[in-house]
Amino acid sequence: MTATSEKAKVNGSAGAALRAPNVVAPRGRRRPALVVAGVAMAVIGALAAVWLVSSSGQRVDVVVLARDVPYGSTITRDDLTTAAVSVEATVATVSARDLRDVVGQTAATVLAKGSLLSPAEVTTTGVVQPGEVLVPLPLTVEKMPAGGLTAGEHLGIVDAPPQGADPVPEEPLSLSATVVRVGVPDINGLVIVDVMTDVEDGPAVAMRAATGRFALVVVPAQGAK
Repeated sequence: MTATSEKAKVNGSAGAALRAPNVVAPRGRRRPALVVAGVAMAVIGALAAVWLVSSSGQRVDVVVLARDVPYGSTITRDDLTTAAVSVEATVATVSARDLRDVVGQTAATVLAKGSLLSPAEVTTTGVVQPGEVLVPLPLTVEKMPAGGLTAGEHLGIVDAPPQGADPVPEEPLSLSATVVRVGVPDINGLVIVDVMTDVEDGPAVAMRAATGRFALVVVPAQGAK
């Protein structure tokens, strides 16, 4: 063996000894508990999303007004219908299952066609409550407002002097009342209007109805007492 080959052999052995070994990164160890928890969270999130979508579009069958019902009127079957609607849980409605129970009750307010019926809008005790009285008020054509009267409107029944007499000098007395129902005009145009008033004012309203010495003032709802 020559000196050159010996030198090459030595150099080759040294290069092999100095070459860095391949480093293999250790594989991370998966924790089964974390994997299961992650899957569970994903499933719960998906179920919550499905519930929100389905609940927001959930419909319930409720009672709806099929036509206008005046204040104080007795509710009939033809006044009502049902519809499937989506409403908030805080909105008071009458279930379609209870429709028959509503028939025969009294409208405690003016009920508009197409509106959802609320339990507070009907009553089983009638419009006239304890401490109130019903007085029939005859209205001639001259006393009736041009636009007529509707149930639920609030009135001021104001003292008026006899026809042709001078007004009284002091401020006239005004009695509050609420229209319950409006009758049909007779051949002379006279209309009987049932009004509800406090029991203390009942005799005074009845006296004015008998004498005809009164005038009407229609009071806005927010201004009524």
